Amino acid sequence: MKISTILDHIDSGHMALPEFQRGYVWNSDQVRKLFTSLYLRRPVGGLLVWATESKSAAHRGDGQLAAGVVKLLLDGQQRMTSLYGVVRGKPPKFFDGNAKAFTGLRFHLDQEAFAFYQPVTMKDEPLWIDVTALMSHGQAGHEALVERLSEDPRVGVKAVKYSARISRILGILDIELHTEEVTGVDKTLDVVVDIFNMVNSGGTKLSKGDLALAKICADWPEARDTMKDKLKVWAKADFHFNLDWLLRSVNTALTGEAKFQFLHEKSAEEIQDGLKRATKHVDTSLNLISGRLGLDHDQVFFGRFGVPVMVRYLDRRTGPMTAEDRDKLLFWFVQAGMWGRFSGSTESFIDQDLAALEGPDGGLDKLLEQLRLWHGGLRAEPGHFTGWSLGARFYPVLYMLTRMGEAKDWGLGIPLKSSMLGKMSRLEVHHIFPKAQLYKRKLKRPEVNALANFCFQTKETNLEISDRLPEEYFPKFEARHPGVLASQWIPTDPELWKIKNFREFLEARKTLLSAELNRRMEDLLHGDARWLAGPAAAVAVAGALIGGISSEEEEEHLEALNAWMEAQGLPRGLLAYDFADEATGEQKAVFDLAWPNGIQEELSQPVALLLNESTETIAVASQAGYRCFMNADEFRQYVNSEILAGEAIS
Repeated sequence: MKISTILDHIDSGHMALPEFQRGYVWNSDQVRKLFTSLYLRRPVGGLLVWATESKSAAHRGDGQLAAGVVKLLLDGQQRMTSLYGVVRGKPPKFFDGNAKAFTGLRFHLDQEAFAFYQPVTMKDEPLWIDVTALMSHGQAGHEALVERLSEDPRVGVKAVKYSARISRILGILDIELHTEEVTGVDKTLDVVVDIFNMVNSGGTKLSKGDLALAKICADWPEARDTMKDKLKVWAKADFHFNLDWLLRSVNTALTGEAKFQFLHEKSAEEIQDGLKRATKHVDTSLNLISGRLGLDHDQVFFGRFGVPVMVRYLDRRTGPMTAEDRDKLLFWFVQAGMWGRFSGSTESFIDQDLAALEGPDGGLDKLLEQLRLWHGGLRAEPGHFTGWSLGARFYPVLYMLTRMGEAKDWGLGIPLKSSMLGKMSRLEVHHIFPKAQLYKRKLKRPEVNALANFCFQTKETNLEISDRLPEEYFPKFEARHPGVLASQWIPTDPELWKIKNFREFLEARKTLLSAELNRRMEDLLHGDARWLAGPAAAVAVAGALIGGISSEEEEEHLEALNAWMEAQGLPRGLLAYDFADEATGEQKAVFDLAWPNGIQEELSQPVALLLNESTETIAVASQAGYRCFMNADEFRQYVNSEILAGEAIS
């Protein structure tokens, strides 16, 4: 089929994109390579389409399908979207992505090279021609362009030679692309998705969540966009979730199960109702967690897969929730996060917790008892604060204690509660003993970045402290605002403020932190401390945990990479990923940035970005099946060559 005919079919609604396809992810370099290959008449691959009845075809976008049999693109979306965008000068109706990738393509008539518009080198240069303008005017545009070039003294008689090259560009529309069809009454959605995944081995595949969403969209075409709109609302509040996570909450509200297969038989009306209920309960959960616990942004939102369980609990409740039940639910959320309840086999643990809520004897008490039996004692010990880096499991706990309690900024003397300061961007992590001073004394990274050496201050106070030692600045702040040091659990013995006693300071502060945590947990239980009773949980061994984000600069670098991934239409990685034993939830390592289910979720190799990490951390990740990258450039190259280039042209 000619390329021009395919584009006409897209316009007329005879060809479209199936609902389960993800959005447009190509970048401008891939578009340039495609047109280079077409200009040189090199093979660019054929198309695979699903021929199905228009009336039952779930397609993307708001364009109308033609009556009768239509063809839905299974393989070739990126190529045909790029061609359509350049030739028509606008995206097709099924478009979902960044239109800048195909906007402004130019061709140099002398060098015979494609490139995207750059004002400095291309403005007023007659040999750089606008490909979209040429394509939109066809043969008439060809003739007008040659005439204009021949009149330009910088081109003159060479315009005749260039005319053949202009014709060659227009001839791209006459290139035949081999098209294979998947057809027949036996080609159900499940079968077609399997075919899609097989032929799309180099590109972005479909996860179990995608398949569930594809089935939902067959009856409710607006489902994906409706859910994405809600995710954008949460993202603006600095909580980044994905469609699979939201679907999980819809699933628990509707079915009381974690596995997506239980959604497959639900009607569009049931899904719409389930989504409405789930998003309402997610909002409630986020408000409770943010307002009561102070966990008000993504980096400290540990245990996010506890939320689908909270959604089920809230959905099953009748009548208003008492303060005791609210706090007991939050106690469970914090404890599940602290001990890594969902760091291992997420689906199976969600199912166990959902089951604890069901039946006449089900509820919060059973949920808490199950957690206590799984982990052991829920009371914290000083050793639990032995971790280091911004990725340590107890880092969110330190942030939570700062927000929940009476912690005050040392320089300003104001409380650091969430209701007053909001997002993390207004606070900074402060090293109590400055990094530079500790590294001078040959201390290792795990000690320099120990949790007990962290606290939170306003930017203004952080700048005031600079790299001074505690024995110098502690007395000044305490004199200015009496009690501010104790509010952040600083040992009162001035001898411990000296750098020679740094290790003793850490041990003393860990004791104060664990006592504060237990007090806050007892407050959430309203005095019912039986859930904290029992044999003490295993205490972390100093230096046992490996890996982790060591500075805010490193965190900013990783966040920038996540933003780049989003710009490519790909999922964000998990920052400071808690790699744990699947059975016990015991934390083994912290990976700086990870995609534990692969960038192609559930279908491709897990990926980890490990910046400035030891060979031991890299070995742990590699042995667990992760593809490891030690710098951002290598990672970007992998994404461009193996993920985004599923349909790339060499």
